Amino acid sequence: MTTHVDLAAKAAAFAALHTPTAPLALANAWDVAGALVVEAAGAPAVATTSAGVAWSLGSPDGDALARDRALDLVARVVAAVSVPVTADIEGGFGADPAGVGETVTGVLAAGAVGINIEDGHRDLAEQVERLAAARAAADAAGVPLYINARVDTYLRGFGESATRLDDTLARAAAYLRAGATGIFVPGVLDPDTVAELAKGIDAPLNILVGPGAPAVAALGALGVSRVSLGSWVAEAAYAVVRRAAEELISDGTYGSLAHSLPYGELNSLLKG
Repeated sequence: MTTHVDLAAKAAAFAALHTPTAPLALANAWDVAGALVVEAAGAPAVATTSAGVAWSLGSPDGDALARDRALDLVARVVAAVSVPVTADIEGGFGADPAGVGETVTGVLAAGAVGINIEDGHRDLAEQVERLAAARAAADAAGVPLYINARVDTYLRGFGESATRLDDTLARAAAYLRAGATGIFVPGVLDPDTVAELAKGIDAPLNILVGPGAPAVAALGALGVSRVSLGSWVAEAAYAVVRRAAEELISDGTYGSLAHSLPYGELNSLLKG
């Protein structure tokens, strides 16, 4: 049985993985099999993708998935892998700060030692309260939960472009004061901007990467401590499904499946 002491040690180990010298590179998973594949590839930690999790469970991304279903998935992933797990909990799966605190309690009960929580359209004061509630719940459990606070200014194009960097830095500072451990700024890849973010944020910076993004080492040189593929892996997997189905139906051929993971290899991962 995992104790809070065990979780605290795993949380500390997870936090130590965040360094620009060798940024933590996360290929986000959305089910047990995917998490095992990621771990087998050599990943020192497993992160879930809220979009992939929601899609796999029949819900759209964006706070539509029920909390209990999300936490059940987290618990199954944690039970399957030996490395630390960080869970994307979207906006916190709670209507108010108390609800966010309840979610964090559930995340810790599931055995995860990190979370991603996004601000979206919420105003600064409201998000600060939600992050403070998340930290309070973790503190009450005695676990230094890694709270990766997502700032959506660039991803969603909030505010004026001329002030977006300053707005992002202001939010980041407020979120850190509220108890966040690190800051996630998706939607920005311009090297100069990334460097300014890394310089201006007094905590590990997480960037969303995908096709066309700078390499992990190049981002580390800019000061980035963590890179995430987010929903890209799930999107690529579902693209294979579509290509295979269209090829089968239209051409009666199967070339789309030429680079599949061998059945025996995947099955062996699930046999423990």
